[in-house]
Amino acid sequence: MNYVALSWLDLAAAAVLIIINGVLSFTLRLGLERSIAIAALRMLVQLGAIGFVLKFIFDQSSPLVTAAFALVMVGVAGHEALARQEARIGGWAAYGIGAGTLFCVGLVATVYSMTVIIGPEPWYDPRYLLPILGMILGNSLTGVALVLNAVTQAARRERAAIEARLALGETRFEATSGVIVHAVKTGMMPILNAMAAAGVVTLPGMMTGQILAGVDPVEAAKYQIMIMFVISAATALGVMLAAIGGAWLITDSRHRLRLELLQLV
Repeated sequence: MNYVALSWLDLAAAAVLIIINGVLSFTLRLGLERSIAIAALRMLVQLGAIGFVLKFIFDQSSPLVTAAFALVMVGVAGHEALARQEARIGGWAAYGIGAGTLFCVGLVATVYSMTVIIGPEPWYDPRYLLPILGMILGNSLTGVALVLNAVTQAARRERAAIEARLALGETRFEATSGVIVHAVKTGMMPILNAMAAAGVVTLPGMMTGQILAGVDPVEAAKYQIMIMFVISAATALGVMLAAIGGAWLITDSRHRLRLELLQLV
């Protein structure tokens, strides 16, 4: 495969575009220049470091090292899911819902992809497993974060209706069924939009990367179709689990709505 290698000067040229964004923010008094700078610096450090980390992991080709790094990815994803909430329940329960959901969908979808669909030797080859897990977690993370936020926001907005249904004898999941349905639809929206636009409006990241690396476009498209199916299935499962978990978090075993436990972020 042939590809055009990028120099550090090429990356600096790309960074000029971010600097222009910061200048525009300052000129228009948007107040975003600090956020842009921090996000760009964080991205630079994280991606720069991960390149060397992945090179080390690929050279080791150890199932233990691969599993350890995969757990780190899940743990960070769980934290990021909570960091995007406007209001959340404190403590480990909320983190457990987010990280636990991402762990389950990531494990199921990644192992299925590696053993049934792709089938590399060995099946845990980090060169395949970690990128696929990353794409699954990234998309599932978006869905889970949206779902948890939608559950708390809808529950606060519809508090009177939910409490009335609970007072009439409905269980906590029956009373919050409308909230759960709304949250699932919200969480599925990004991946549905991505599937609908793929190949017409956008060339998705995996396909674009493989084409730039010299892979035949037809083969790249086949890989992209495969990963979109896997991601959409994992996201659907993740948002459903997160919606049910979110409804469980804002209620208790006595079927009471406990919005006083929410912490505004």
